[in-house]
Amino acid sequence: MTACLSLRTLAATLLLIPTLLSAHEAPQTFGPRLEGFTYPYPVETFAFESQRQALEMAYLDVAPTASPNGRSVLLLHGKNFCAATWDSTIDALTGAGYRVIAPDQVGFCKSDKPDRYQFSFAQLAANTRALLANLGIDRAAVVGHSMGGMLAVRYALQYPDTVEHLALVNPIGLEDWKSLGVPWQDVDAWFAGERRTTVDSIRAYQLDVYYNGQWRPEYTRWVDMLAGMYAGPGGEAVAWNQALTSDMVFNQPVVHEFGAIAVPTTLFIGQKDRTAIGRDRAPEALRRTLGDYPALGRRAAEAIPGATLVAFDDLGHSPQVEAPERFERALLDALATPRP
Repeated sequence: MTACLSLRTLAATLLLIPTLLSAHEAPQTFGPRLEGFTYPYPVETFAFESQRQALEMAYLDVAPTASPNGRSVLLLHGKNFCAATWDSTIDALTGAGYRVIAPDQVGFCKSDKPDRYQFSFAQLAANTRALLANLGIDRAAVVGHSMGGMLAVRYALQYPDTVEHLALVNPIGLEDWKSLGVPWQDVDAWFAGERRTTVDSIRAYQLDVYYNGQWRPEYTRWVDMLAGMYAGPGGEAVAWNQALTSDMVFNQPVVHEFGAIAVPTTLFIGQKDRTAIGRDRAPEALRRTLGDYPALGRRAAEAIPGATLVAFDDLGHSPQVEAPERFERALLDALATPRP
């Protein structure tokens, strides 16, 4: 997890360093499947066979807390996030009568970290579809954030009859970084970068790229969650799986297939987001143009048939973390009317 920090954010980070370091002199550590980190709801596991090996996929299955409306919502996490990061969104959805399924994808968080696995969005979509079928869920609204947005697009393309609404929350992959000129790198290089990840590098990256230089205490929990896996006894396995999935994200763009999406779609775009995979490797002239989410969101809404764009002018990469109530109102509004 690397980043090219702006001078503004670098200065803000330097001012915060004494406080932040004192709070993290002894960073928490978690197991390779995030053992030791408590999720807001009971964690269940789905055992299945894939690529000649037995795997387990952790997930949350949360029942409605209000009168059930008979509908389900699938929440797909981002690369630097977990199912737990959806905690407030889960509360809002279940409070509106939805059943919510929030998996940790293979390679992430509380799910298995295989030594060998051919990661693809198609494979992760197939794994997720198998999970929902096992739970008896035929159709669901699919909400994907960040990398989960790329996965949600692939899921909707593969299984359109099972998707009643597609909601993309600051998805990455709204531009094809490789075709634009960001240099390719091999998995070993991705792994070397992942092995350098620390709690401070995660925070600095998120401060600059996700939150537009504005840090809040409530973000720290999610930084600690991620950093604790890297720092724990399974840190090498965590870094290796992160390297494999970084390679997947970089080399499997979905943006060229937006026109084929055949389900109702809403884009929720925090306009302050700057996420662009490989920006640190890009030539300077290209680097300045990447991750322009106001423009990328508009282009995506135009490319996806019938898509609706919801823009959050003052938010960044994670509207559901930065302004939960605003995001949840917008999401519930988008899902309110069942689509055919």
